[in-house]
Amino acid sequence: MNFPHFVRIDRERQGRARHYVVHTHDPKFTLELTPDGEAPDRVGRGVIKRICVPNSWAGDYGQYGKLLAAAQDFFAQSQPEPGPRG
Repeated sequence: MNFPHFVRIDRERQGRARHYVVHTHDPKFTLELTPDGEAPDRVGRGVIKRICVPNSWAGDYGQYGKLLAAAQDFFAQSQPEPGPRG
């Protein structure tokens, strides 16, 4: 699957990891996800914690539902490789 308009941002603050998926083209939105602890790989597609969308999202929820599902798929497929921590 191709995800040209999605960007993943991982931040760690005060020992807590935060994961964001941003859709960079219209309609722009941001999802904050947390790994799914009950998934076989302990990450899964992520559990949506917060959604930030523009007011113009009122309307075609079927279209936006597809974009949110694509964002979760992107999150699942874009897991960073484990590496040394500084």
